[in-house]
Amino acid sequence: MHYNLAQLLREPTGSTRDYEVDGSFVGPEGGMDRAQGWVRVVRTHQGFIVRAELETQVSLTCSRCIDRFESRSELTMEEESFPINDSETDQTIEFAEEQQGEIHLDDQHVLDMAEVVRQYVLTVVPIKPLCCEECSGLCPECGTNLNKEKCKCNTALVDPDGGLWRSC
Repeated sequence: MHYNLAQLLREPTGSTRDYEVDGSFVGPEGGMDRAQGWVRVVRTHQGFIVRAELETQVSLTCSRCIDRFESRSELTMEEESFPINDSETDQTIEFAEEQQGEIHLDDQHVLDMAEVVRQYVLTVVPIKPLCCEECSGLCPECGTNLNKEKCKCNTALVDPDGGLWRSC
């Protein structure tokens, strides 16, 4: 997900480039996840507006049964990007304070979308991911995945107030 924008940087404000996205990025759990879709880069007077619509496929761990599962989501992104070097003088550009958090092109005028996509994916991944809403989780006594088999434990868990929580 690297895009060389050196030529677009030399073009007038309003010039665009469209790119298809079909690539990998490091996902929220450190594995290689996928993104597919499109990116449109529009030249502005200082840099670029980067718009994208992506479908992502992320591998997550269920918080109840600890099995791995695939989660799909659709992302719509719009970010402003600035080169770190002036295209004419090749000098490093000092950015105004309001531009400090933006995405910058590297010194070769390459935009790397992988980190931006990872950050957007983090906003849609649930804090407590579940493989399915009905996930039964693990038996607290023997650790059996209750989605796959019924365990042989015959103990009932009791809460501190004396009521039953659940039987295996």
